[in-house]
Amino acid sequence: MKVLIVEDETAAYESLVDILKDIDPAIQVVGNTESVSQTIHWLHNNPEPDIIFMDIHLSDGSSFLIFESIEVETPIIFTTAYDEYAIDAFKLNSVDYLLKPIKSEELERALHKFSRWTRKDILEYLSRLPQLAPQPRYNNKLLLPVKDKLLPIDLRDVSYFYTTDKSTQVYLRDGKSYPYSKTLEQIFSSLDPANFYRANKQYIIARDSVKNITIWFDNRLLITLDIDVPERIYISKNKAADFKAWVSK
Repeated sequence: MKVLIVEDETAAYESLVDILKDIDPAIQVVGNTESVSQTIHWLHNNPEPDIIFMDIHLSDGSSFLIFESIEVETPIIFTTAYDEYAIDAFKLNSVDYLLKPIKSEELERALHKFSRWTRKDILEYLSRLPQLAPQPRYNNKLLLPVKDKLLPIDLRDVSYFYTTDKSTQVYLRDGKSYPYSKTLEQIFSSLDPANFYRANKQYIIARDSVKNITIWFDNRLLITLDIDVPERIYISKNKAADFKAWVSK
């Protein structure tokens, strides 16, 4: 049996290799990739293995991104350290997974299960993979430190986030604003991209706060919000089409 291991933690990879050898010395580990991009490249350039052990969380993103870029026709046993949502989804869809730290008896059980699968079983299983991708969870509220208290703010009340070299501010639709210690990168990663847009280096704006869009002379977009802003909000020519598609959803 030829095995590809998709795992970005050295200790976890070495442990898995040792367990596989103990179960069956004839098992051959033909590759180890540590990221989504490495895995896509490996699968493009090597014969398909008999089975893939794949960590859900890789160094450059979720392993489910692999299936958006390449068609995989090899049985996959997923491994995870803590992702409860994914585990629930796998149980619901009868897909095998291994919870880290991996135990020898559980690994042997998984191999035995896949050894009984027909080609039809494998193809039906692979067709379900997109449904199992863990859905991102986004914040509904912010906790803003105000003096000696934490003020809960509903994100529906936020009009935009604005940053300068010195600070970041949260602006609410009622005109109030509060300092926020996080960068725009940190903030945006926790926001639902259906509701918030990274307009440029200074602004993250709420879709429901967009009041007007003006086509500027160089094909940029000038955005007017429902409250005043410290400086004009421009969307670059390169992002204009993406922004218009986003705001019209």
